[in-house]
Amino acid sequence: MEFKQFDKIARLSRECVITEKIDGTNAQIYIGEDGEFLVGSRKRWITPEDDNYGFARWCHENKEDLMGLGAGNHYGEWWGQGIQRRYGLTEKKFSLFNTSRWLNERPRCCDVVPVLYEGVFDTNEINSAINTLERLGSYASPRFMNPEGIVIYHIALNGYFKKTIKNDESPKSRISK
Repeated sequence: MEFKQFDKIARLSRECVITEKIDGTNAQIYIGEDGEFLVGSRKRWITPEDDNYGFARWCHENKEDLMGLGAGNHYGEWWGQGIQRRYGLTEKKFSLFNTSRWLNERPRCCDVVPVLYEGVFDTNEINSAINTLERLGSYASPRFMNPEGIVIYHIALNGYFKKTIKNDESPKSRISK
């Protein structure tokens, strides 16, 4: 029998980043060290001929600018006109997830998901972020009053959690069922 070790447990009280969860479609751009350029959805590579809401076509139209992302996989949300909540937009946008890398400098054609909190993991900050979105609406698309929720990136865990405004049960409601 092969020994299988138990993974180390990350401490909860460590740094996290809370961002707005945008309701669109997951997308990625891959740039190889040799300049290879691929475009993907959550589950597959796509092309302008076999597309996902026009993301592949948009990427190829903006390839020169997007090459500025550099080598690697670049994940984000393709959202706006005709996708999920639409956010009252007449265009589509690509918002990168890696806020620590792209918040200040990025290709002109890209946005970044809005950061709502950075600091030690704190459930009060999570609740505050949700309450702020409910009260003030989307940061990604100001004046849009039906945002989806938040994503919590736990740095020590290198993992993500999501909490939606609607259809997200509280721990108390799960316990009572």
